[in-house]
Amino acid sequence: MKTFDPIRLEVLKNAFDTIADEMALILMRAAYSPIVRDSMDFSTALCDAFGQTLAQGVTTPMHLGSFYDAMRHLLSHYEGNIFEGDVFIGNDPYAAAGQHLPDIYIIQPIFFDGRLVAWTTTLAHHADVGGIVPGSNALGATEIYQEGIRLPFLKLYERGARNASIWDILMLNVRVPSLVAGDLFAQMAACHAGQRSFVDLLERYGADEVLSYAEELHNYAERLTRAEIAQFPDGTFAFTDYLDGLGKNPVPIPITLAVSIRGDELEVDFTGTSAQVKGGVNTPLPFTKAAVFTALRSVMKSDIPNCRGFERAIRVQAPLGTVVNSVHPAPCGARGITGYRIIDAMLGALSIPLPDRVTADGMGGASVPAFGGWHDGKPFVFSETVMGTWGGAPTHDGQVGVPHMGANQANIPVEMIETNYPLRIVRYEIVPDSGGAGRYRGGNAFVREYEFLGDEAVLTLRSDKHDFPPYGLFGGKAGSGPVSVLRQKEGHEVTLPVLVTEPYVMKKGDVFRHRSPAGGGYGDALDRPEGMVLDDVLDGLISEAHAAEAFGVVIEAGHVNHAATAVRRDAMKCRSPACDS
Repeated sequence: MKTFDPIRLEVLKNAFDTIADEMALILMRAAYSPIVRDSMDFSTALCDAFGQTLAQGVTTPMHLGSFYDAMRHLLSHYEGNIFEGDVFIGNDPYAAAGQHLPDIYIIQPIFFDGRLVAWTTTLAHHADVGGIVPGSNALGATEIYQEGIRLPFLKLYERGARNASIWDILMLNVRVPSLVAGDLFAQMAACHAGQRSFVDLLERYGADEVLSYAEELHNYAERLTRAEIAQFPDGTFAFTDYLDGLGKNPVPIPITLAVSIRGDELEVDFTGTSAQVKGGVNTPLPFTKAAVFTALRSVMKSDIPNCRGFERAIRVQAPLGTVVNSVHPAPCGARGITGYRIIDAMLGALSIPLPDRVTADGMGGASVPAFGGWHDGKPFVFSETVMGTWGGAPTHDGQVGVPHMGANQANIPVEMIETNYPLRIVRYEIVPDSGGAGRYRGGNAFVREYEFLGDEAVLTLRSDKHDFPPYGLFGGKAGSGPVSVLRQKEGHEVTLPVLVTEPYVMKKGDVFRHRSPAGGGYGDALDRPEGMVLDDVLDGLISEAHAAEAFGVVIEAGHVNHAATAVRRDAMKCRSPACDS
């Protein structure tokens, strides 16, 4: 039996990580579309010859946890037909184990001395892939055929020669072919760079040595994962969260799960979750598993490598035909919002056995407004993943202006939007008094307003948590829900549903205003130190009235009135169910 040097294992682990991160940086810098270049809605990974993830770029966790399923699908379909110089493309949830149609895989095999030794893999959310709405995020789609061009895994390049037919078909079916082509080339550049760096590693250490340590990395990650799970309390812990529902008359969509911990193994069972729906929020099983893995990694303290070995100790059971394990032809265009809700439900369940490792509920992932139409004789599509507000944590307030754990993405800078699109950002600011009260309060909501400067466009929106606002934990209050309004130039205002199934028409001068959800609070608000409440007032995060109403802290002329605060807090405690009097 081979003996592995722990120092060499660490060196090679970091080498694999560096290759994946190098790929991510190249993809970001070479990308054309703002949703890839600025929002960073993409992912990269290095996989071994069997499609097992060896390392992940610092990008989108909800992408990365599903790479293995896609690679298994590709390998089973092309066994015996994989050659040096091949480049594979695919996106379909059912024909390629993909996620949703805008997320296109570009995957390249790595050969060394004539044998297949590894893969460089990339996934990017493209600005448009066709379908019934610009941006291809069609919440109103009733079947996947309406969502855009569907690609099983195909050879975009075969032995170095480009398949012009696939390229031509793809470019004809998208609204902004220059952006799509540019992002595809960026993905290929990232794959080429990863290939070059991995071959350099093989030449330095020897192929057999590197590959044996790659397999040991999986085993090491599995051992660490099992050891950490073994420290969790045994038991079954259930939680249900909800999507508000689709369109103007929403019907709640429950996400129900039970986390079972038995020794060093963990199972997540989604029995009780809603059946799949005729709307774009259905989730393929690989994406559901990725969301589960993301939530679990967030509560683990060990430095577990980002590889396939982590996943071996975790089982995910999801009934077929549900919103978390959809079957053909269910639409999946907005499946991201369901992935975020899976993470929220996971953290709700994990708060029972691990109360000191989770936060209260946040804004529930990105809101995704999308604008599309024609301007100056050319089609345009603009969408962004707007985030992010977290719930209160066991040791600090909820953060604002940071991404959701499921997607390491960013809000697009105002200047980039206004330079490239017929849009003006009228307002972008934090909303006072919006975060859930608690010992540690939830992060505040923020508002973003877009004025349309062209002649006509269509607007779609994906958001959530209006009817089921971000929950608090351990006595913390819920955060405020979202509000989205289309204010027409003539003065008429239309309140939009959270999940828009029928696009809205915008004319020149119309303004779309979106206020995000705010984070829930953690712990009893009456336990929040007076000085922290005062700081929030001085910082403009809460008003004096809110300080008194939500936290029982009386502030006058910029100072805490300690006597009045004591009286008010005593009175508020006696109005609570916990009061003995």
